[in-house]
Amino acid sequence: MTNQKQIRAEFWRRYPWLEADARRAGRKTKPQNFHNATTRSAFVEFVDYLQRCGYISDALADRVTL
Repeated sequence: MTNQKQIRAEFWRRYPWLEADARRAGRKTKPQNFHNATTRSAFVEFVDYLQRCGYISDALADRVTL
C-alpha cells in the first residue's frame, strides 16, 4: 500500500462490522475524531501491524488518518 486511501479501504475491508457501525451512525466518511474509540483503536493497531510487517513505510504510518 502506498497511500492513505488504500490503507483506509483495506481497514474497512478487514473490519466489516466496524464499517457497518460507522455507516449506521453516519460517520464513515467523517474525520477520525468523529469515530468511536473502538474504531480508532482498531485503526491504530491495524496501521501499527502494517508498519511492523513492512507493508507500509514509517512515513506513511506516521501521517495516515482514518
